Amino acid sequence: MAKENEITLETHGDVTLFDIRGDVTIFSEPFLNEAYENANNQGTSKILLKFEKTAYINSGGISILIQLLSKTKKNNQQIEITGLSDHFKKIFNMVGITKFANIYDTREEALESMS
Repeated sequence: MAKENEITLETHGDVTLFDIRGDVTIFSEPFLNEAYENANNQGTSKILLKFEKTAYINSGGISILIQLLSKTKKNNQQIEITGLSDHFKKIFNMVGITKFANIYDTREEALESMS
């Protein structure tokens, strides 16, 4: 059974962290879009997506993430990713997401690199 999404925005200096809880599927689109619009309206230039290690991400979820990456590129925003399991790190690399966003093992590593 899929875990419902909850996305909390946190500000760390000039980085807006999206704390994403739950599985990322096509049903995540409104949650991610709303979080992005809120961050974008606040003028963020740096976004860190933090996933739960136990989260499931399917092809619909990957498609939504690619759309989000496209928006950040269009708006000249930096976006990075943390919290992925080793399995999803490999998948993100295979589908090319890592060409647009670096993947970090920890939130602290990502925030340090982005500052």
